[in-house]
Amino acid sequence: MSPQRSAVRPSPAAGSLTDEELARGLVAGDEDCLAAAYHRWSPMVHGLAWRSLGDAKEAEDVTQQVFLGVWRGRRGFRPERGTVGGWIVGITRRRIADALSARTRRLHLVAAAGSSPALVEPSAGKPDAALDRVLVLHELARLPAPQQRVLRLTYYEDLTQTQIARRTGWPLGTVKSHARRGLHQLRRRLQDDEHPDHYT
Repeated sequence: MSPQRSAVRPSPAAGSLTDEELARGLVAGDEDCLAAAYHRWSPMVHGLAWRSLGDAKEAEDVTQQVFLGVWRGRRGFRPERGTVGGWIVGITRRRIADALSARTRRLHLVAAAGSSPALVEPSAGKPDAALDRVLVLHELARLPAPQQRVLRLTYYEDLTQTQIARRTGWPLGTVKSHARRGLHQLRRRLQDDEHPDHYT
């Protein structure tokens, strides 16, 4: 089951279960209990992710990953080690840490591509670094022109978003939007090295 915010509707019976009863049903594979867990704890999970990441879309992605992790890892829940809510918080913290690590890797790739010398003669000892630069440059070139321009000004010329707004004449909110969307597109295309099934 892949929980979606618009589709998750716990049954009235599952929605009235205690946390302990809900956890037992979840471990047993009851999808109504997953829906009830999502309904009960997804606002907390989303709030933690949003405060840590500062991005609504990333927070939504983390929330979905957390509850996929809850479902896939449900047999690993041990009530003697703590509550189901605490277990979900632990999964949430790991998913947030993964998202922050992925963001750092993306930013480093983009920055390396912008600041590195020409790729005509890449270092023989670092073929992976050259490949990363080629990959980032290729994906950057596929972005819409405004997003591409903002990211190039950010990472090639080291301009702040305020400076980019002044240079382009765009409102600061527009610059931020282009940066966010551009990085989101790059993230989606550079995730081959991530393993979304490692949820527990």
